[in-house]
Amino acid sequence: MATEGGGKEMNEIKTQFTTREGLYKLLPHSEYSRPNRVPFNSQGSNPVRVSFVNLNDQSGNGDRLCFNVGRELYFYIYKGVRKAADLSKPIDKRIYKGTQPTCHDFNHLTATAESVSLLVGFSAGQVQLIDPIKKETSKLFNEERLIDKSRVTCVKWVPGSESLFLVAHSSGNMYLYNVEHTCGTAAPHYQLLKQGESFAVHTCKSKSTRNPLLKWTVGEGALNEFAFSPDGKFLACVSQDGFLRVFNFDSVELHGTMKSYFGGLLCVCWSPDGKYIVTGGEDDLVTVWSFVDCRVIARGHGHKSWVSVVAFDPYTTSVEEGDPMEFSGSDEDFQDLLHFGRDRANSTQSRLSKRNSTDSRPVSVTYRFGSVGQDTQLCLWDLTEDILFPHQPLSRARTHTNVMNATSPPAGSNGNSVTTPGNSVPPPLPRSNSLPHSAVSNAGSKSSVMDGAIASGVSKFATLSLHDRKERHHEKDHKRNHSMGHISSKSSDKLNLVTKTKTDPAKTLGTPLCPRMEDVPLLEPLICKKIAHERLTVLIFLEDCIVTACQEGFICTWGRPGKVPAEHFCRQDDRMQGVLQDQN
Repeated sequence: MATEGGGKEMNEIKTQFTTREGLYKLLPHSEYSRPNRVPFNSQGSNPVRVSFVNLNDQSGNGDRLCFNVGRELYFYIYKGVRKAADLSKPIDKRIYKGTQPTCHDFNHLTATAESVSLLVGFSAGQVQLIDPIKKETSKLFNEERLIDKSRVTCVKWVPGSESLFLVAHSSGNMYLYNVEHTCGTAAPHYQLLKQGESFAVHTCKSKSTRNPLLKWTVGEGALNEFAFSPDGKFLACVSQDGFLRVFNFDSVELHGTMKSYFGGLLCVCWSPDGKYIVTGGEDDLVTVWSFVDCRVIARGHGHKSWVSVVAFDPYTTSVEEGDPMEFSGSDEDFQDLLHFGRDRANSTQSRLSKRNSTDSRPVSVTYRFGSVGQDTQLCLWDLTEDILFPHQPLSRARTHTNVMNATSPPAGSNGNSVTTPGNSVPPPLPRSNSLPHSAVSNAGSKSSVMDGAIASGVSKFATLSLHDRKERHHEKDHKRNHSMGHISSKSSDKLNLVTKTKTDPAKTLGTPLCPRMEDVPLLEPLICKKIAHERLTVLIFLEDCIVTACQEGFICTWGRPGKVPAEHFCRQDDRMQGVLQDQN
């Protein structure tokens, strides 16, 4: 790739990029890493992960971040775009022996300026509860590894709970814990609670209540990541067998399923309104799945290797206005659709709600999400109206407003918008970032049809996996032979030839579980930039910046357009001048 405004080498690292909102710029003074700033030798280590929490500090500087690098765990004040990072003063630092931290999660519900609860999962299977502010270690769960001996892949607090948390392992099992309960001194005995296609849930059988409260066995192979829906009622899981499985968390019912194009699925996230799920994995694709319709509605092709993280940006979306049209839902229903996103976006949200109520114009949404991968690239994507509502006419002008929260089209509206009367119309945005495709899957496929497909498809093919090969030894081979970067949307036959050496994807390919490439819209990224030397492992969207991290242990802050203080640019210009003088 050519450099921004220069054009030197293909693998030049980008320090800025432009979208319709404006210029995003890397802030070198806001970079976090180990205090010595030396790149970490990542061979054989677990992915670098980053967790954020806001302590509601009265000083206005309440953001804290935690990140793991190799055997080390750091806890810092995060100053974001406002001030330079001070790496000499971590609030807490821990070095572990015999095991490595793999993931972590703050309890946002209980966090205060004096105390914060942080869960840390480890490569040997344990989970630790620590307080980095008090520098205390409260409890260690699965200490003797009697519950599960495999690596912890994901740990999260149950939304709205001060004590419950969920842990996933590379064994394919998940466990529900309560911090108030202890683990037994012997291996737990389980009693079947519920069983379905490709999953089973057991309760812990003991005289007194102890951890784990529940054991989930999901799919085949490692359970790589899970994510709770915004309302906390549903749980999306992605596994090494290539399946996305979405459960009702309380009733333990399987809501829907999807299969990757090939290989394992590695990451998953929900849209801020809970209507869509995006996954990424070893097929180099991002896949968008409709929660309501239980079907794939789009795939995105931009990465040249495995996709490691996907995330929605709740602060950037396009709101379109049209002529008045009928809305079949109640006022309460419509208000519910508008009330998601973070509290910091309330002023924009109320303005949006007021405009809609007074003008009676429908609100149509473009969702923004991002992805990072082992190809060291950051991709940003827009999920537009012509993808969400493919049977609606596309030839119309639009007015648009960038807002800092996501909204969704009102129930019953068809997503149509017409040019508003006025003296001038601003130039319309491109209607889509999708590539041409020969056909669009039937939007009328209802969940009842999908249920039948899931019942037959999952029971037969849940064990199919491309992960018979060793995990890391074949990454280079994957880039050569299995990369979607070398396969056009029209060459699915060639793809079949490549993958038949491992398994026959035709058994699920072309079914609702896994539509063919030509049967769903293929998105192309808004931007696709190489931003690191090592594989990327973190992507987090904050109100004033985007945070990324790579396996070398560098956590980077990208200032959003208009959110970076002028002194940041002055410091960066001074730094660049020094670099140029050294080169001369």
